[in-house]
Amino acid sequence: MVQRLDKFYQTTVVPQLKEQFKYSNTNQVPELKKIVINRGLGDASQNSKLLESCSNELSIITGQQGVTTRSKKAIAGFKVREKMPIGLVVTLRKDRMYAFLDRLINLALPRIRDFQGMNPKSFDGHGNYSLGLNEQLMFPEIDYDKIDQIQGMDISIITTARTDEEARALLSSFGMPFKKK
Repeated sequence: MVQRLDKFYQTTVVPQLKEQFKYSNTNQVPELKKIVINRGLGDASQNSKLLESCSNELSIITGQQGVTTRSKKAIAGFKVREKMPIGLVVTLRKDRMYAFLDRLINLALPRIRDFQGMNPKSFDGHGNYSLGLNEQLMFPEIDYDKIDQIQGMDISIITTARTDEEARALLSSFGMPFKKK
């Protein structure tokens, strides 16, 4: 099933960016490669029930089961043992990536309280964008009554753009609400 944003990218964004950056070939136009959602567990690492509920929430939000990340070594100050679960990560590609980005831009971000726009300086210098969310309640799939613990997540949008300017133009054309300078 072709996602709405994927179709929009092919018909509208590619010609727009090709003209804006004077690309001679369509393959030079930047595109989305993947979206990585990362969630640290914090205190939930000691509680297997919270770990399971965090995993279920992430799979409801993304439509894909997450992978549990484990600690590489023990750190006594953080009460972490070796190979203890410390986070969850989901990598989205193709249709699921476009579906998640569509829900993020059009449903979740406008539901943030006192939302002013996304920080336009969160690019890494190589055309990738990262943002952090403080809570999972902004996604309409999440039921408030079934929440055990409010937790945030980090979202990284990886593109094939070579510069931050190209990536900003790509994400802006998808409708990403950046703050005005």
